[in-house]
Amino acid sequence: MVEINAIEKVKQDGVFAQITSLGHEQLVFCYDEPTGLKAIIGIHNTVLGPALGGTRMWNYASDEEAITDVLRLSRGMTFKNAISGLNLGGGKAVIIGDPAKKNEAFLRRFGRFVDSLGGKYITAEDVNMKTSDIEYMAMETKHVTGLPETRGGGGDPSPVTAYGTYLGMKASAKKVYGNDSLNGKKVIVQGVGQVGKYLVERLIKEGAQVFVTDIFEDKLMQVAKATGATAINPADVYSFDADIYAPCALGATLNDETIPQLKVQIVAGAANNQLKDDQKHGLMLMDRGITYAPDFLINAGGVINVYAEFIGGYNRDVAYAQTEKIYDTCLDILNKAEKENIPAQEAAMQLALKRINDMGKVKLSY
Repeated sequence: MVEINAIEKVKQDGVFAQITSLGHEQLVFCYDEPTGLKAIIGIHNTVLGPALGGTRMWNYASDEEAITDVLRLSRGMTFKNAISGLNLGGGKAVIIGDPAKKNEAFLRRFGRFVDSLGGKYITAEDVNMKTSDIEYMAMETKHVTGLPETRGGGGDPSPVTAYGTYLGMKASAKKVYGNDSLNGKKVIVQGVGQVGKYLVERLIKEGAQVFVTDIFEDKLMQVAKATGATAINPADVYSFDADIYAPCALGATLNDETIPQLKVQIVAGAANNQLKDDQKHGLMLMDRGITYAPDFLINAGGVINVYAEFIGGYNRDVAYAQTEKIYDTCLDILNKAEKENIPAQEAAMQLALKRINDMGKVKLSY
């Protein structure tokens, strides 16, 4: 879930040291005894607009693990929203506990906490959250997006996230192979939740040889049977002989232990914070000649989709048209990285930060 070193850093240095080092504006702790709600909202940067990012619910092993996760995720949303051209800052929320225990009262109470921030943070779906959960939150706050289509919202953003990831994968293939066809390419999809499942469907349709894995065997076998993909053991993912590795589960799967095992030429997936350390592991991939499609760039389809709803009058065609820009942006980033001899993640972060800095100057000028 979250790397041990980062958790220990929170314990040793303290929360404020971590907030300062990562550049956060605010960290909000939420607790409600009657419902048992324990949540943390991280607001990283609001230069471009209110912080938007989903809420995930996870049974974290410790409070430090949850803090580390929300800090990394909210920071990632700043880069994601900026590089996607959205007028949004970066934020994220985590709810600590068993997702099976959430109910109306629990979710509405969390909605009140979101509302208490006065629009500085806007929430949406993430891991273990559904559009129906957002409906409950919306009973207590208007600062939500990702409502069901029956409520005029964009519905489940997972298909759009998968589409953007697919386009980023094709752009990477164009860079590596000279054309963007995935026909016949061996692709490992790690994690076949909502996004992973839709990605598999697109890859199969294009004629890729798809290998899937997941820590939940029932889900794995269900997707393999439905799509025709080949199920493999989770332990074999990193050393599996393939062309492309698509991490679509949780973060930090690219680290000291896994990168030396990789036999792929491309890493392009939908998971957040895939690099355990942005700089170190970005360089490791580059040194091994592996092309990395920056995660916060190619998995931005979901936030693009909910942004289309947030600005009013949701239009699916507009959301998909904006998402299609991921292909060209990804190719530009990969070319920039090659030209400047820097990791693709660094090239993408430079572009995102430039937009934030430029717009910050515009806002300060009046």
